[in-house]
Amino acid sequence: MGAFRKQEDRRQGFLLPPSPSDWLPENHLAWFVIEAVEQLDIDALLDKYRVSGKGEQAYPPRTMLALLIYSYCTGTFASRRIAAQIEDSVAFRVIAAGLMPSHRTICRFREENLDEFQRLFVQVVQLAKEAGLIKMGTIAIDGSKVKANASKHKAMSYDRMLLEEKKLRSEIRKLTQAARDQDDVDDETFGPDFRGDELPQELSSRKTRLQTIQAAKKRLEERKAAEAAAKQAAEKKEKGATATDTSKSERVLPAPRDQENFTDPDSRIMPTGGRSFGQCYNAQVAVDAEQQMVIAASVSQNPKDMGLLIPVVNAAFENTQKIPTRVLADTGYRNERDLQQLHDLGIDGYISIGREGKITRPPSDECPRSQAMLKKLTTKRGRARYRQRKHIVEPVFGWVKRVLGFRAFSLRGLRKVAGEWSLVCLALNLRRMATKGVQLIDRGIIEDDMNPVGSINGSLIRARSRDDDRTRITE
Repeated sequence: MGAFRKQEDRRQGFLLPPSPSDWLPENHLAWFVIEAVEQLDIDALLDKYRVSGKGEQAYPPRTMLALLIYSYCTGTFASRRIAAQIEDSVAFRVIAAGLMPSHRTICRFREENLDEFQRLFVQVVQLAKEAGLIKMGTIAIDGSKVKANASKHKAMSYDRMLLEEKKLRSEIRKLTQAARDQDDVDDETFGPDFRGDELPQELSSRKTRLQTIQAAKKRLEERKAAEAAAKQAAEKKEKGATATDTSKSERVLPAPRDQENFTDPDSRIMPTGGRSFGQCYNAQVAVDAEQQMVIAASVSQNPKDMGLLIPVVNAAFENTQKIPTRVLADTGYRNERDLQQLHDLGIDGYISIGREGKITRPPSDECPRSQAMLKKLTTKRGRARYRQRKHIVEPVFGWVKRVLGFRAFSLRGLRKVAGEWSLVCLALNLRRMATKGVQLIDRGIIEDDMNPVGSINGSLIRARSRDDDRTRITE
């Protein structure tokens, strides 16, 4: 009989409990997330907690933040699954430091700090910049449709709203009259003391549905009126109209095919590839070409990317305090005004004028910047630089949707969705930094294979000196 190292006695107790630091290897992602969260400035988050008062004490915010970030790094987005992982996973238990927050506590912490995730995302971008992972030489911008927490079958077009409203009003009148007739019959049968003023179930459900449709109809009309007003103001600005223009604007009604969703009114019907459509948001990112770090993240309700180029470039500048040398984007961002602004900023833009594989229609003489862009992209250097766009920005969305498994937002509403998208990109950057071997070390500790590249918040940031390190996030 062979000899074995140890008998399988799992009920044997320990004289001294083992240390949780021995449960995970030193290079585990959990340790990197813990160290990164310790370097973040969360004073604004801490100010939300009361100094004194009655009630149970709150969980440590850094522990909750590290727990939430690691969850998104490993593709665990639901609060109930996070709470279950604290019981089952060694890494989650180490991050929780012996605490057992419930799923409601985790969900509440996420929703109450959605506005802080954008600021924390900027801090992580600055950490990556100090570590030499962001150079702002070439950046690529792209967008992807991410499913909203709503079904497209819960949306209704404006013309159908009008028909349903008219139909429900007619049915409610008939049911109301039937209820009154029934009340008269009951009074004659049971006497005047009988209480017969309850609404029938059919009438109550129809009234609720009518109120829901009317509210969605009002939101849709207000949204179209606001869009028309913004468009009119932009046209006046371009034409140089003065503020004393007293021309009356007619009321703008939604088009018959315009839709509004009952579950998440901020989401929109968007094309998701091929001929399919879904209830989505348009998630935008700007990615630095050096190590494919996300330097800007935003969410739009516009199904198209047109008009979103300059806002994303501005966000990248605000996050890094540096203007990019070169910007790459596909034909969805083609806009004469945006191309002119890139030229005025001194940014070397490479924006496709037409779709790949299709005949490009030459721009008109009214679009000189588009003509210049088309001419630049026909050169050998222009084609070579624009060709970099695919392998810079598109793998990022592949990592988000395939590696992290983030394919749909958990929250509803544009503000909440924007906060969650910042959290996703924050987690992706930290995972990327861990894969590239970035070390966040206290001052005074120097390792031979590390090169100091900067400091932030009193901590020394070092990156590995191996220039040939091409480790991917999937590893």
